[in-house]
Amino acid sequence: MSSSDASGGWWRRSELSTVVSVLLLGQLLSFILALLTFTSSYSASLGLNSPATLVLFGYLALTIVYGSILLYRRHELAIPWYWYALIAFFDVQGNYLFNSAYYFTSITSVALLDCWTIAWVILLTWIFLGTKYSLWQFLGVALCGLGLCLVVLSDVGVGGGGGSNPLLGDILVIGATIFYALSKVGEEFCVKKTSLLEVLAMIGLFGTLFSLIEIAIFERKTLEAVTWSAELILTFVGNTVGILLFYTLTPLILQASGTTLFNLSLLTSDMWVVLIRIFFYQQQVEWLYYVSFAVVGVGLLIYSKTEKSPNLPQEPEHGIPNSQYQLVHEQASIDV
Repeated sequence: MSSSDASGGWWRRSELSTVVSVLLLGQLLSFILALLTFTSSYSASLGLNSPATLVLFGYLALTIVYGSILLYRRHELAIPWYWYALIAFFDVQGNYLFNSAYYFTSITSVALLDCWTIAWVILLTWIFLGTKYSLWQFLGVALCGLGLCLVVLSDVGVGGGGGSNPLLGDILVIGATIFYALSKVGEEFCVKKTSLLEVLAMIGLFGTLFSLIEIAIFERKTLEAVTWSAELILTFVGNTVGILLFYTLTPLILQASGTTLFNLSLLTSDMWVVLIRIFFYQQQVEWLYYVSFAVVGVGLLIYSKTEKSPNLPQEPEHGIPNSQYQLVHEQASIDV
């Protein structure tokens, strides 16, 4: 065997190992997102009507972990604090509406409707960041929109999506996707200017402050009436750990694979959610949900496959390499 064949075989094995690692990381991220969806839904089923309180500890964890590192390094902010405050405000409102929706509609509807974030992000990045999109990408977004309409149709009455007021729940989720899109576009802008460390620490800080304000205004009496149990406390712990992990792992998969595999990986979180609804809640999933999932899946696949390759790394700003921190503008999930 020639040296070139040997080197070629080693390169292929190395490439295969990288692909497998990224796939596994993507599914871990997808599973974490599904668990965040489950903890929010389960807390609602336990009678906790406090969406701001649920995410408070996630923001606090981000502040403690990443803020401590910033203080240790004596890092000076590269972006004015008020931009982080605005982004955190959008993120908190998105989480508030998103978690509120579980009191009115099913966990499956929330998971599928969350995909609508991509449409708002495309509009905002096109207007404010000058991002260019192809006709195929618009076709993919249109299919995602069709999937959204099928979910709403099912919840209104064709399939009976579940929940006390499915239509109101669907409206809350769609409103949440708008706030998620605004926060993600802001994050994308910030991480191209400075380190992800600064962005996460500041969003965690202002997210904590805004959450405390909303708790004091809207949820103080609700919390006083809550009957705390081991299950409810574990739900808070799981949600907090999930938020911290999701925010931490996301840049790793973006660095290794770019936006395509990131979106395809998150798409499978809806499959995990469906399994949770069937096996944990013992609920039947109507046929329109499967059609909706297939339509949204095809739409996201078309969009991802026709996306341009990520740009080559640029000169770092403020002495901090930032190519690995360029957030994709297609998903806001998490936001938990």
